Amino acid sequence: MSAHTEKRVLELPIAGMTCAACSTRLEKNLNRLEGVNAAVNLAGERARVEYDPAKTAPEAIVAQVAKTGFAVPPQTVDLRLSGMTCAACAARIEKTLNRLPGVEARVNLATEKARVRYTPGLAGLDELVAAVRRAGYGAEPITEAARAEEKARKAAEYRREVIAFAVSALLTLPLLAQMGTMFTTGHGEWIPGWLQWLLATPVQFWAGWRFYTGAWHALRGGGANMDVLVALGTSAAYFYSVAVVLFAPGGHLYFEASAAIIALVRLGKLLETRAKSKTSAAIEQLIGLQPKTARIERGGETVEVEIASLRPGDVVVVRAGERIPVDGAVLEGASAVDEGLLTGESLPVDKRATAAVYAGTQNLDGLLKIRAEGVGAQTQLMEIVRLTEAAQGSKAPIQKLADRISGIFVPAVLALSALTFAGWWLATADFTASLIPAVAVLVIACPCALGLATPTAVMVGLGRGAQSGILIREASALERAERLKVLAVDKTGTLTEGRPALTALHPAPGVAEEALLRLAAALEQGSTHPLAEAVLEGARARGLAVPAVAGFESLSGRGVRGTVEGRALLLGAPAFLADGGIAYDAEALERLQAAGQTVVGLAESAVAGAALSEGVSPGAAANPEGLAPPVGAPSGANAGIAALVPERGAAAPTTATPISPSPRFLGWLALADRLRPSSPAAIARLRQLGIEVVMLTGDHEATAAAVAREAGIADYRARVRPQDKAAAVAALKAAGRITGMAGDGVNDAPALAGADVSFGMSSGSDIALEAADITLMKNDLMGVAEAVDLSRTVLAKIRQNLFFAFIYNVLGLPLAAMGLLNPVIAGAAMALSSVSVVSNSLLLKRWRPRERVGSRE
Repeated sequence: MSAHTEKRVLELPIAGMTCAACSTRLEKNLNRLEGVNAAVNLAGERARVEYDPAKTAPEAIVAQVAKTGFAVPPQTVDLRLSGMTCAACAARIEKTLNRLPGVEARVNLATEKARVRYTPGLAGLDELVAAVRRAGYGAEPITEAARAEEKARKAAEYRREVIAFAVSALLTLPLLAQMGTMFTTGHGEWIPGWLQWLLATPVQFWAGWRFYTGAWHALRGGGANMDVLVALGTSAAYFYSVAVVLFAPGGHLYFEASAAIIALVRLGKLLETRAKSKTSAAIEQLIGLQPKTARIERGGETVEVEIASLRPGDVVVVRAGERIPVDGAVLEGASAVDEGLLTGESLPVDKRATAAVYAGTQNLDGLLKIRAEGVGAQTQLMEIVRLTEAAQGSKAPIQKLADRISGIFVPAVLALSALTFAGWWLATADFTASLIPAVAVLVIACPCALGLATPTAVMVGLGRGAQSGILIREASALERAERLKVLAVDKTGTLTEGRPALTALHPAPGVAEEALLRLAAALEQGSTHPLAEAVLEGARARGLAVPAVAGFESLSGRGVRGTVEGRALLLGAPAFLADGGIAYDAEALERLQAAGQTVVGLAESAVAGAALSEGVSPGAAANPEGLAPPVGAPSGANAGIAALVPERGAAAPTTATPISPSPRFLGWLALADRLRPSSPAAIARLRQLGIEVVMLTGDHEATAAAVAREAGIADYRARVRPQDKAAAVAALKAAGRITGMAGDGVNDAPALAGADVSFGMSSGSDIALEAADITLMKNDLMGVAEAVDLSRTVLAKIRQNLFFAFIYNVLGLPLAAMGLLNPVIAGAAMALSSVSVVSNSLLLKRWRPRERVGSRE
């Protein structure tokens, strides 16, 4: 009965398989479908499915995968589009792609690109390209290698536009000159009709051919665009004039109208193309930061190689003044590196061994040897480019109204033009008097300005943000950031530096500050605790020589102990000292803790006799820093440490036996996660922008209050557990205000995901950055204020553009319909409308982060 149906093959990526049982179960379930022969590869996480389309549809195969408990993860591809001339074209392509099963597409008229998310099996790359071509346009996938090719194609296209305009303008000028003399002198046409016909024909069918092909493709695809309006309007004027030349010599001709409209529209497209190329200048500049070649060490020699040949692990040599070609870590050398174009930071950053460096940054004044970790497309620079391009291709919600209008705009204008012709015909019974207003209506209407109003501003704004260290994931985040009213801020790593630092020393009476810190640092050498590193860093900053520690012991959660220069020392929490029988100044402790400081105490519990056996005087061993004995120390043979401190000028005893003195408290060390220097100014700037800041922290009330007071924050939540941060953000959102969240840690990710708009610090975890709508490359809360300021500037520019586009059409169409606009003037106005919108968007290039501008002056 039926002819043999050729089987087809699907290659499906599979997500969710964890073991051989998973792949076996999936394979078994797929093979239950009629006409299906499936093989599942667990290692490759793929399924190869051979199926008979007459018996089983691809949708059923994908549904069977889901029914088994796995998923076919969607994939994303960027398509370069050609043949679009206005917003109606973009809307047509988007509608065509979104009709395909499992496809979600967004078309950007300004970049002439489509970002398509599709489900393999339901749609594929070939189907996507074919669908665009059926709609009357061109499409091809974009790859990293295609960037240079695309740039060359656009340059060639621009040259063709210049030539087409130049020729059409040259042929149109005599016709316009004749029209000018007719207006000024009142004399009739002085160029013969046949010569006007000869001049106008190349303009109509050579320079204007693109409008005919564009109109045909649009109509064949079931839509209508700007090309339909221009082709129809100019053809009406041209063929009417041809009919007059052939059948009614001496009648008024309108060749100048058809030719001038085409020449002016070509001029508008030329200017628009040039302006649009500037909207992506920020991305081009970022891509240009990566050098084309690099010097690497191979076989004991330094050789220069193409950047594409670099591999992780290569040792790259970067001389002063050169740009760094890879992400990596410094092996040798020291230099200052300018990271401004990557982070927006105006001051150079010092780099030494082990420091991280990034591709595209500039080495200023020293030789660096770097071990490559990220190369080529896997650098932070290229990730910024990818994120920004993806965001530029996204749509802001404010664009939806313009898209809806663009979809019905051309048919509405065609209807208005027909009504205009009919109305004038009924009023005048004059074909010429009826035709000219109808043509003016066709050529003044411009959906381009509407289509370009939002994407051009988004492109320039997001590109400018990327240059300033503000990465915005999608355009919708701009709108939410613009309306931000409440910002929840994680304390650690966002308001503060994210690591403890020594803030104060409070030695006991008779103990020098340097002695206290020197002994504490010596003891902390054996610990890996963050507080230990802070104490050691404090000693290094003061240039203290830290002695060795012996018998080190760490008591988890309490403190450490060990022997330093013959002294048995304890360092730890107040409770740890109390358990050791150490009496301390409780009043000073409470004062420090009330200020939000973490406090550890140092005490001496015993003196070892080993120091004496080596011929070191007991006084020197017990008191190398010249510590005075505590007030009221006991006297006698067992008077403790006082017995080991000789009177000034007295000879030290030559022999002694080990003594176990009474424990002695030496002092407090106060540590805190210091507030970033810029945080108070950032909070003040956010308040200026009308944003209320709420601090979330897991710290106790005293620490939270102290940090909030220092930062200038009126509202805070203390003892907020990591799992409760999302609930705290939800509670703030419940008040009905747009709520943001700024954080950097893994435990911030749920709260970031739950906020209306989220800001992630680039120093934070990958999970936090993945959850964030906006990533701040500079670890500074001022970046949030800058991002909000940028979003407000971009949205203001979009509203200006939409106003210009709407008001232009709202005013222009009635004037044209009433016969108050000559078709030539209407064509010029249409040509310049889209240019004015793009040029207005380019003004966003002037935006600068306020605080950073000040820092450079």
